Amino acid sequence: MGDVLLALSIPVLVFGGGIYAACDCWWRRGHPAPPSPYTHRAARLAEQDMLLLAAEIVDDAYADLGPLYDAPPAPCPAGLSPRSSRSAATPGRAPSRPAAARRR
Repeated sequence: MGDVLLALSIPVLVFGGGIYAACDCWWRRGHPAPPSPYTHRAARLAEQDMLLLAAEIVDDAYADLGPLYDAPPAPCPAGLSPRSSRSAATPGRAPSRPAAARRR
């Protein structure tokens, strides 16, 4: 008889735990806890730390890779202008004039 009670106590405990969890969820939906000011402050501090870390990463990258961007431009091959063929075909970057309206 002792083995049967032990074997049946496990499903009863699992079922009871499920009922307790369901009741607890139902109670917390009706009575939510007020937001903690510490969580907002912690979020602000974490955001500030993240921004400082990002600024440090950018500064380090610029210090390491800055000389690559300061290098003089490479000379063009003999006889070619530094402009591409497309930029030579379009004389300016201003918008073109509107087309004239057709008469019927």
